[in-house]
Amino acid sequence: MPVAGRSMVAWSVDAAQTACDGVTLVVPVQVVDELADSARGVVGVVAGGATRSGSVRAGLATVPGDADVVVCHDAARPGASARLFRAVIAAVRGGADAAVPALAVSDTLKRVPTWGDSGGAVTGTVDRSGLFAVQTPQAFRREALVAAHVGAPEATDDAALVEAAGGIVMAVPGEAAAHKVTTAADLVVVEALLTTRASGGGL
Repeated sequence: MPVAGRSMVAWSVDAAQTACDGVTLVVPVQVVDELADSARGVVGVVAGGATRSGSVRAGLATVPGDADVVVCHDAARPGASARLFRAVIAAVRGGADAAVPALAVSDTLKRVPTWGDSGGAVTGTVDRSGLFAVQTPQAFRREALVAAHVGAPEATDDAALVEAAGGIVMAVPGEAAAHKVTTAADLVVVEALLTTRASGGGL
């Protein structure tokens, strides 16, 4: 998907290559050959699994044995900067088992146990103090990430697996520009953020 004149994958690969020694793309099987021909400078392009965690394991299998830090990133966050990659890597090199970018939650949070086409009844308001929305890239001590995936567990992000295994997960300041593209409206937001950055706006 193009955004601000380039594919989302290209934005993400460029930022990763600035901070990392090698990049592997994990993609749907039907586009492996296409991206293998067009992606510049990547170590490899491999087919993902049936789940997010399965896809991470497919990528992890390509990581050289002497790599001490592994970074996982969603190409759906094309605005994540090279600075953000370096920040999570530095936190792992500083002693954490994992590091994630995080932004403080700014919206009021409501608990709605049952949600239907017309909405649902609110049963409570969640105290948002101390709550953060987590982004990617996420960096990991390689041994911690490999150990967390033993038994093929599933989670919405790899930091949760490291947490469950008892690892130390650090949060670093996230970036507004690392907004995730999930809907067409998100694409408009990210287009504006990247256009601002390209014009020297500094996001």
